[in-house]
Amino acid sequence: MKATVAMDSFKGSLTSLEAGNAVKDGILSASSEHEVTVLPLADGGEGTLEALTEGINGIYRSEEVTGPDGKIVLARYGIVHGNTAIIEMAQASGLTLVEENDILKATTYGTGELIRAALDEGIRKFIIGIGGSATNDGGTGMLEALGARFLSGAHGEEGARGALTLQTLTSIDISDLDSRIKESSIKVACDVRNPLLGKNGCSFIYGPQKGASQEQIEEMDIWMRSYAEQTRKILPEADPDFPGSGAAGGMGFALKYYLGAELVSGSKLILDVIHLEDYIKGSDILITGEGRIDGQSLNGKGPVEAARLAKKYDKEAVAFAGSEGPDAKLLLSVFDSYHILPDVPDRMQKEVAYENLKETAHECFLSRRSNHEF
Repeated sequence: MKATVAMDSFKGSLTSLEAGNAVKDGILSASSEHEVTVLPLADGGEGTLEALTEGINGIYRSEEVTGPDGKIVLARYGIVHGNTAIIEMAQASGLTLVEENDILKATTYGTGELIRAALDEGIRKFIIGIGGSATNDGGTGMLEALGARFLSGAHGEEGARGALTLQTLTSIDISDLDSRIKESSIKVACDVRNPLLGKNGCSFIYGPQKGASQEQIEEMDIWMRSYAEQTRKILPEADPDFPGSGAAGGMGFALKYYLGAELVSGSKLILDVIHLEDYIKGSDILITGEGRIDGQSLNGKGPVEAARLAKKYDKEAVAFAGSEGPDAKLLLSVFDSYHILPDVPDRMQKEVAYENLKETAHECFLSRRSNHEF
């Protein structure tokens, strides 16, 4: 039997490749005759950097950059295929980098510094994951790091970073925006469809989880509207209603209209990068999964998209998960079967989670062998 294993991470326990290797060990312990290929899986959020860089035998680069609170942090980005940078916004501008987030001051400047570092290295292809941000500055910090200027007052003074940049914004100058951007191809892993403004925009929907009060949310939405208006003066095609513009506190808007990036489904982008479809064609079965599966997994999550690819070629798709939530049985529309790991003591610890997943895969494939299902 030829099996392709593409597991998403078990957050808090196992990375994508660790989970995949646990499944592989379980399958081979059931029968060493199986041929198993492990590929990374992610959706563009946290974990995408490791999944792609390590899964495609890339290399890491480390840079000291400006964190969301203005303090210096050590952030990594990856280089794969020798010409493509994998940048994870959470590395430089992530919510996990601060103990108490001040959303009015939180900046994306560090993410721009990562892009600039990759440009300095000759990179002109980018995959940027924008999940897990602490920010709501419309991507202005990132753009500032690349040469843009956001000015306020009659004399064109540069203001504070963060959402406060937008509070008194009167003009935008992109004449010194890094010219190497025009030579670059940027794809943004973005599963969020929110617009930039309004009740479904970035301030109202994601502000609360980043520490914003109701008063701050309403203020930031007003400021963001001014930012969109100023942007349209220099970039008439800029559309704050474009799906995904509100991703990562408006970073989607900045990347699309200032840097010419393409916003694409995170999971589908990753599947394309790892060439999963090609592996599935030559396999008998796909094994996928993640830490938790429920009815929401049908909304573009990586394991479900992988299973849909398997169905395209009439291949069996099996899923493993640490737990299941509401409407999990809806997943039987794409998975032939799914298996929930036993609830064992300390199951969130890496070693325990690894052995738990390995043993579950072992039992599953040993049973299938006994029933002559291969």
